[in-house]
Amino acid sequence: MTEQDPFGCAVRPISPGDEPFLWEMLYHAIYVPEGAPPPPRDILSTPELGRYVRGWGRSGDTGLLAVSAEAAHPIGAVWLRLMPEEEAGYGYVDDETPELSIAMLPGYRGRGAGTLLLTRLLRETEGMYKAISLSVSGDNPALRLYERFGFEVVSDSGMSLIMRRSARRRR
Repeated sequence: MTEQDPFGCAVRPISPGDEPFLWEMLYHAIYVPEGAPPPPRDILSTPELGRYVRGWGRSGDTGLLAVSAEAAHPIGAVWLRLMPEEEAGYGYVDDETPELSIAMLPGYRGRGAGTLLLTRLLRETEGMYKAISLSVSGDNPALRLYERFGFEVVSDSGMSLIMRRSARRRR
């Protein structure tokens, strides 16, 4: 099902065929402080990052794409992936808590499509998990978005925060 939103984009489920775009979104999900150079794209080949996308479509993978109405191409994505402890990602809490990833293409940030994607994903996965987790740099502006959606800090490494949102929390 595709749903049109007030921001001029449609939202649809991610399919296995969208894996190439997810790789692009994973690159854009890497927080780069203002004035810092972006990392080289081959950083995506590291196991620590690749586990968020590699082999998309396995059991438990779920997510949504925002598709530009005017250009008819994807502009952002939000996705959840369960990862066992031996493949723990940066936001790992436990084996039953999927990690959330979200990114928008730079030209589409700050327009509300990310909020729309996160709202829809949380609504569509309500009751599926006891919680959802993520990792975010403490100086990343997205931290405010996550706080608005009820994510709370459960761990602070000094470099990044692990945040968790209980299924019982409502926006």
